[in-house]
Amino acid sequence: MCLTIRLCSSSASEDLGCRRGDFSRKHYGSVELLISSDADGAIHRAGRFRVENGSLDEQASDYTPGTWRRTDVHLENPEYHTRWYFKYFLGKVHQNYVGTDAEKNPFYLSVVLSDQNNQRVPQYRAILWRKTGTLKISLPYSPTKTLSVKSILSAMNMDRFEKGPREILNPEIQKVRVTPERQLGSVNFKFGVLFARDGQLTDDEMFSNETGSENFDKFLNLLGDTVTLQGWAGYRGGLDTKNDTTGLQSIYTVYQGHELMFHVSTMLPYSKENKQQVERKRHIGNDIVTIVFQEGDDASSSFKPSMIRSHFTHIFALVRYNSQNDSYRLKIFSEESVPLFGPPLPSPPVFTDHHEFRDFLLVKLINGEKATLETPTFAQKRQRTLDMLIRSLYQDLMPDLHKNMLNRRSFSDVLPESPKSARKKEEARQAEFVRIGQALKLKTIVRGDAPTSLVTTGLCRKEPWESQSFSSTFPYEIICADSWGQSLLVATDTAGVLMLDETPTLPPVQVFDKTMAVKQMHILEPQDLLITRADKGKDARLYVFRLGGIKRGLEERQLVRSKCDCRENKLEKTKGCHLYSINTHHGSELRIVAAIRTKLLLITRKHPRFSAVATGADSPVEEFQYIREICLCDPPVVMALVDGPTGENDNMICVAYKHQFDLINESTGDAYRLHHVDANRVNFVAAIDVYEDGEAGLLLCYNYICYYKKVCPFNGSTPMIQSNTSDFHFSWNQMPNAIVCAFPYILAFTTDSIEIRLVVNGNLVYTAVVPELQLAASRVSMIRCNYATRAGLSWSRRMLVAQSQKTSCTFRLLAPCYFFSNPNQYLGS
Repeated sequence: MCLTIRLCSSSASEDLGCRRGDFSRKHYGSVELLISSDADGAIHRAGRFRVENGSLDEQASDYTPGTWRRTDVHLENPEYHTRWYFKYFLGKVHQNYVGTDAEKNPFYLSVVLSDQNNQRVPQYRAILWRKTGTLKISLPYSPTKTLSVKSILSAMNMDRFEKGPREILNPEIQKVRVTPERQLGSVNFKFGVLFARDGQLTDDEMFSNETGSENFDKFLNLLGDTVTLQGWAGYRGGLDTKNDTTGLQSIYTVYQGHELMFHVSTMLPYSKENKQQVERKRHIGNDIVTIVFQEGDDASSSFKPSMIRSHFTHIFALVRYNSQNDSYRLKIFSEESVPLFGPPLPSPPVFTDHHEFRDFLLVKLINGEKATLETPTFAQKRQRTLDMLIRSLYQDLMPDLHKNMLNRRSFSDVLPESPKSARKKEEARQAEFVRIGQALKLKTIVRGDAPTSLVTTGLCRKEPWESQSFSSTFPYEIICADSWGQSLLVATDTAGVLMLDETPTLPPVQVFDKTMAVKQMHILEPQDLLITRADKGKDARLYVFRLGGIKRGLEERQLVRSKCDCRENKLEKTKGCHLYSINTHHGSELRIVAAIRTKLLLITRKHPRFSAVATGADSPVEEFQYIREICLCDPPVVMALVDGPTGENDNMICVAYKHQFDLINESTGDAYRLHHVDANRVNFVAAIDVYEDGEAGLLLCYNYICYYKKVCPFNGSTPMIQSNTSDFHFSWNQMPNAIVCAFPYILAFTTDSIEIRLVVNGNLVYTAVVPELQLAASRVSMIRCNYATRAGLSWSRRMLVAQSQKTSCTFRLLAPCYFFSNPNQYLGS
């Protein structure tokens, strides 16, 4: 089977918007120093907050509600992905190990062999608990290759130990495994809701409102259901459900498996004697996220976070209702230390569909609280708690470590066969292990501390992974491919290069025979070019063709081209080329870098214009010129071209080899260390060039890591490579074979899945299971649409092609604006 994926998404640059650049400021807000004064003119404390207002001036009143894509609204790092131990381990046979690292800090490792999302794809899942947090990875299962604890820890970049890991066979270990996972974050959430009348400038005034208004009540009904607290058995969010000391009623809802309790200011106890309303502030002031519903029109006095005296609240969601067009307007204030979180506000941030507004607001609030837990204040506290917990558990387990030689299976196969003499005893132990785990899982669910449901109470909406059929049969394994208009050019080992039409009934058309063994290809339609790398070893070369000439040959039904017919199309100096890369930002001249062992050959096209050159020659070889050769110390494994801001002596080449990523100046050949990989074994995946505010950055992808490194600024021919606040990294759950960016998403193609995360923060939003998956092509081309023009942005359409050997269907084509999904349920539940 093959998957073809098309995406329509906005971008601030030609290809990919970036984390802290112009796109981020427009859609995720910029940090401002906010100062406010009370009714007497006294200045309140200043606070630095990131202000999100949909990139429009708050005072602008002549707006009209705009369109926006609900497919951008995702819960980030959903709990059924982050709480791995509860979902995949608890109540199932698995192994648990304990040891101490080189710094004498204890760690725990849990390993299970499981089916990936019930797709009949067996894989190992491993969780490593350390005082700094947890690391979760998946490893492919092979019936012929055993997997040891040592190899798992090596994949997690742990190769040195003070005490090697030893297995704990006591089934009670499951109880202590659940405890550290609770430190990662809440399953259920409590949010404050504060009613503010028009003109109120202080928190004392806002908290002193005994009642709300008709519009406020309408908003509360939209948020959730009114529940009676006396005897309430669900998630209570710290409210009293026995003695009515925190009010008689509250607002509650369930959203995508999460229970949400709202602390509503007008529902909490009111005291005429207490002007500060301490009881109300005690709950709302200790909520991480607070909604402020402000009466009045948009031109009235604006809310500022400095009006609320709270050292705990990090995010304020300002909601206004416009009765003239029955719409809600949203503005978000986030304390500057809170990492970026989605979804980005639409422009303008106005919602006429109330149910869509509810979906957007609840997702924004949940993502905001999760992001706040990553701030230094919460992260350090969580790290201290986790460190104390791990050390305490380690001390409790010490007697077991020396009892009955339980270290007999350390560093052995993860799922070993028990000796025949002890098989019955081992089966009994495993049965007891499962029984205790299942009982503990049930108890956790009953207590309300587990994600028990993945069903949303919101409206059913299309996710951005909906698919269409492209072609029903394709019997060959794809080596590489690229899109050509609405068709697909595919290279295979046994059938040469084929053209597949979008119409499923049309058979493939052979373009080159199998003597032309194409390993890489790029189709550049604006330049009427096809670039390929064919053959291997000393016979490998780069070939360039005119698309127009190939098209005429197909139309005139000429003979299929062989390698012999392509002699005039090869670039002679590229003999022995094992890898090449082109610049993806076509605002400058086309550049090609060919790697021939340890040598880089820089090639440019003589004609900078994008249109095809009106010449009579069938081969465009004469249009290319060789600029220079650059010698490296080792053959590169990954390459990417980085455009400088001027194009004058500041273009760079990123290369990956050995244990490092280097930047090579195209003009001088000077090398600069960009990033060193501190691991015994390195699997380089990709280096992807991204830009923000005219400055270059790179996504460096290796092993399980995706690391964003900003190169700022270019100083003539020397890049200033230094740590930057924009630098960040995240880990994939499975080791990628290929990575593709399609803003706002970044996709990792693994052996059996496509893992989808957000570029802006690396948060997981979806995992699609596709057995025996292989990425064949990724293509981006620019289009414009009305809304994108009004927003001042370019939109990119990207097509991805992937092949799977496990299913009968061959190609999947995505409708514009959508990712992918499989109606036959091959892509996961």
